Amino acid sequence: MEKRNRILIVDDTEMNRSLLADILSAEYDILEARDGIEAIALLGKYHTNISLVLLDIVMPRMDGFEVLTIMNKSGWIHSIPVITISAETSSSYIDHAYDLGATDYINRPFDEKTVQRRVRNTIMLYTKQKNLEGMVTEQILEKERYNFLMVEILSNIVEFRNGESGLHVLHIRVITELLLKKLVARTSRYNLTSSKIALIVNASALHDIGKISIPEDILNKPGRLTDEEFAIMKTHCAIGAQILQNAPNLQEEELIRVAHDICRWHHERYDGRGYPDGLKGEDIPIAAQVVSLADVYDALTSKRVYKPAYSHEESMRMILRGECGAFNPILLECLVDAGSHIEEEVRVNSPSGMSSMEIQSIATELIASNELRASNRTLALLDQERIKYRFFASMSQEVQFEYNIHSDLLEVSEWGARYLALPELIAHPKQSKQLQKVFPAADFQSFICLLRGTTPTDPIVSGSYCLSVQGEPRWFKVVARTLWDSEDRANYSTVIGKFIDIHEEQLELANLRQLAAQDSLTSLYNHRAAREAIEAKIAANEGKNFAMILFDVDYFKSANDQFGHIFGDEALKYVAQRMRQNIRQGDIAARVGGDEFLIFAECQSDAMPQIQRVFHTLTGQYKDFQISISMGISLCPENGEAYERLFHCADQALYSAKKSGRNQYRLYDKSIQGFLSVLSPMDN
Repeated sequence: MEKRNRILIVDDTEMNRSLLADILSAEYDILEARDGIEAIALLGKYHTNISLVLLDIVMPRMDGFEVLTIMNKSGWIHSIPVITISAETSSSYIDHAYDLGATDYINRPFDEKTVQRRVRNTIMLYTKQKNLEGMVTEQILEKERYNFLMVEILSNIVEFRNGESGLHVLHIRVITELLLKKLVARTSRYNLTSSKIALIVNASALHDIGKISIPEDILNKPGRLTDEEFAIMKTHCAIGAQILQNAPNLQEEELIRVAHDICRWHHERYDGRGYPDGLKGEDIPIAAQVVSLADVYDALTSKRVYKPAYSHEESMRMILRGECGAFNPILLECLVDAGSHIEEEVRVNSPSGMSSMEIQSIATELIASNELRASNRTLALLDQERIKYRFFASMSQEVQFEYNIHSDLLEVSEWGARYLALPELIAHPKQSKQLQKVFPAADFQSFICLLRGTTPTDPIVSGSYCLSVQGEPRWFKVVARTLWDSEDRANYSTVIGKFIDIHEEQLELANLRQLAAQDSLTSLYNHRAAREAIEAKIAANEGKNFAMILFDVDYFKSANDQFGHIFGDEALKYVAQRMRQNIRQGDIAARVGGDEFLIFAECQSDAMPQIQRVFHTLTGQYKDFQISISMGISLCPENGEAYERLFHCADQALYSAKKSGRNQYRLYDKSIQGFLSVLSPMDN
């Protein structure tokens, strides 16, 4: 049986408690208190199992404000939402309750629907917060366990191959953490959050992983290295970085990216005299700078095969005098500040790991980045707005949606989810197979690209996409707006929008476009549309051969004069039909004048067989009229590659064919340059 939420009703009037209990007891377990003193006693006993407090303000012995004050002092207010109830509508009463942490306010007399809705929304909101906090903390703890295990393994590797104490990696972690915390206290220049510090500390364990590839006789040589040996030793930086560079999912895992920077640049020096790249000053990532200083300090204070251990005092003097290279002046100040603490901490064999307070701090920080910075009052108001939005969305019968970047969660309106046969909540939509069946991956990526182009001052985008609705393609216009975190103006945090059905309009538009591109009599391309299609084909098919064929019907005027214009139109339709039957799917056929037609076809290097076939299929008898044609042809690229040039050459060849007696075809050549045009100036 599913466990029910428990509500504590605090009111000095039994009738009020009874009314509220009647309204809520069907869904919740009820506790009742007659005043603030009884309420505090029940909270002390059951606070971990109370989901909500309905709190009267005006009560004897201890009023609602005093209860809120005690809940604040005990910390209960952070985990138990409070809705105040009172007939007092003074804004000072209400505002004071909000200031003390109340989530919402209900006035008497009670409206059953209002009470149920506000109670349900508030409990749901706090449940979401608790779940989120629990998930974030659990993830951090799990990741910390894995990272600590990695540190122990790397310590053993270093001890086994490098002849150093296996504590070196652990010391680096400790010193790095101490230096970073001192750095945060001194300056905000490097934007080092608690989570970023934890990340750098863990990544520091990988700083010397490149030494895996260095021969042991060089690693463990007791004396000074030769120039050649030192050159080999120095390669461990680049090798370690390359190992991490080749790690899978590098772009998605920040730990690997930070570790890569540390591996490659932890032997750089602030004055540019380090290796392998000779970086200088702030060109060196701060993570690498800190680990570099930690590495030098531990190397000095630890025994090595080639040297004894120096004391803390002597090591500090050597570093501060510049005997170990130049370091960031502010980091040297941090080293001095943390000096005694570092000396004490490195004596410890292993770090104790992150404290629960540190983990909670990071969890809080991450939750804050997920837009949970607002007060409980604001969150409750926002949730009420969400309820309104969902209500109107369900009434509007539109596909509305909301996408949160931080949680990577897409929420579709109730009606929209039913219409598209999708769940209302879709986690990781980019990878969702269900979503891809409705919204193709390529179109979805195109939509994401549109969103990336938004800014806080220009946050609205729109586009048209074909979705699959119950297996049938249907056109929609999407209008979306990005919402930006007030503290992060570089990236939007949320997207809201809706898909508007424009299928009928799109079909009508497509039909109008088709009509605009067609000759009304023959349904072939008209001249303008044919030109656009031919120019696109030439541009997209570089290196191919094409033939532009212009022809007109011989003695067509006599057909009109003898049989009438209706007969003439029927004859032209017959010619157009014969054209369609004798060209390939990718070829272009158009009517470019009264009885003038155009064919643009891909051809082989020898175009004559294809031209002859077309010529002969277009001649013949239509009723009592003998159809013959005169034809002029230009070749691409032989006669040119621009539409204007090809059309002009074919037109001159057509004139030459007609001048030579009609019912024949002619290829353009230099002998017919300067011939007149068959088509009118407007058509040409």
